[in-house]
Amino acid sequence: MKLITEIERITCLAGALGALLILPLTGALVFEVLSRYVLDAPTLWAFEISYMIMGAIFMLGMANALRLGQHVSVDVVSIKLNPRVNAAIRSLCYCFFLPLICWLSWELFQYFHEAYQNSERSGRSAWNPIVWPVYATWFLGFLLLGLQVLAELLKSALVLVSNQEVTAT
Repeated sequence: MKLITEIERITCLAGALGALLILPLTGALVFEVLSRYVLDAPTLWAFEISYMIMGAIFMLGMANALRLGQHVSVDVVSIKLNPRVNAAIRSLCYCFFLPLICWLSWELFQYFHEAYQNSERSGRSAWNPIVWPVYATWFLGFLLLGLQVLAELLKSALVLVSNQEVTAT
């Protein structure tokens, strides 16, 4: 199904971007350690940039983790059930989960929009950066999670209707 493929392509790209963010996170932390302990001159920005990048890694990766089946699950019962029963259970769970994700995405968009309009700053360090990019990443992460939940729901529906399983691309 083309919609599932497109959603999973976007999810995969976001996960790859999140993985690449490990590089600037590592660079910032190494720089901070060297500055603090070798040069005796700690940075003003390392703490904030590290939690911002780590948050982005988590947010951009959670939809991809769902796509790959990497979220924590208890498979003791589900491995004994046939695929159609598992698909029915997953569909039911996704139908409850999707409205929650949509609501969270909407609220996070409002949070981002307000921070952008007010030029909100973190207030956690002397650097005091603007925070709307962080909030935008939260919104994007939950939006992507919602899209992936929709894709998973469609995959479960395909199993229920046609007994055809769709695997992660």
